[in-house]
Amino acid sequence: MQDNSTYQLCSQCVMDTSDSQIVFDENGVCDHCNGFKAHVLPNWHPDEQGKAMFREVVEKIRREGSGKPFDSIIGMSGGLDSSYMLHLAVSEFGLRPLVFHVDGGWNTDIAVNNIQMLVDKLGLDLYTEVINWEEMRDFQLAFFKAGVPHLDIPQDHAFVATLYHFANRHRIKYILNGGNYATECVRNPLEWLYYGTDMAQIRDIHRRFGTRPLKTYPFSGILFHKFYLRYVRGVTVVKPLNWLPYTKELAVRTLSEKYGWRPYPQKHFESRFTKFYEGYWLPTRFGYDTRRVQFSSLILTGQMTRAEALEKLRVPAYDPKTIDEEFEYIATKLGISAEELRQYHTMPIKTYKDYRNQAWLFDLGAKTLKWLGVERAIKR
Repeated sequence: MQDNSTYQLCSQCVMDTSDSQIVFDENGVCDHCNGFKAHVLPNWHPDEQGKAMFREVVEKIRREGSGKPFDSIIGMSGGLDSSYMLHLAVSEFGLRPLVFHVDGGWNTDIAVNNIQMLVDKLGLDLYTEVINWEEMRDFQLAFFKAGVPHLDIPQDHAFVATLYHFANRHRIKYILNGGNYATECVRNPLEWLYYGTDMAQIRDIHRRFGTRPLKTYPFSGILFHKFYLRYVRGVTVVKPLNWLPYTKELAVRTLSEKYGWRPYPQKHFESRFTKFYEGYWLPTRFGYDTRRVQFSSLILTGQMTRAEALEKLRVPAYDPKTIDEEFEYIATKLGISAEELRQYHTMPIKTYKDYRNQAWLFDLGAKTLKWLGVERAIKR
């Protein structure tokens, strides 16, 4: 938790020393802000230049997908980014993606409805892969018992791994991804949300705290999807929103008007588990409020003022009046008592460093890709 005696808040965004690795310059501006200005802003063109670049990619996707049932695949959570990306890809650029959804057991009714409305009105096919719930439940409980912050890894890993394996099996060469600089230019600090594909960490935590074998749960290590798929199989991940004009306000308005899409209280809240985890568990147990990352991204891209962000941060992300009900729901879904869940909330805090990990491999990979010019560093 935060030591108030050394607390510091960035003078430009709302990142603070709850990120223990944050660095401030002489003007009190953090390295998240300075990294964005130095490494992303000069090379980011969400305008006519970017649109022209994306059209070249679109023509290649169309050409290589000619005669096939689909020319690409989109992982659809029902969230804002992936939903707006789907709208643009189909209605403005004429792509023919397979809409791929992974049901990890925590979908909200709003998310299910949002996905169905988009798919129906765009006339697309929806493929849904359902994760074995008993395995998912055991995997998630293992992370609770481990005491770490990154409780969303079992859910996130399943989404990524299932999509990549499907694309590989069916020889789909283009994966359209909703990741973007406009709303995500500030990344969550590593200590908040650790790498979701660190197989050493995943295996160690489940070996120590899991109670059943994960026979059907999908796995994908970094070497498989970052190197094998990309450089051996030729699978390309495309992020259209980094080439096109994109703001949160524009996306919400467009999707609401055209499809009856309903917004969520906060980014990532299309998952009932993530809503509980990011809205309550992280800030109250660890002092990590992911809204700082989200709001700071919007500040840097001119979509929110710092004053507005600070005002919103005064109010907790969860509703104190209903949090007891949330505890009951999450505990019941996981097959434990609310009392047991509360014990995990007060147990000694652990980090990814307390378990086997491959942080060195991810760091090496990031440096290599940056050196090759394949990916740009946003921070550090």
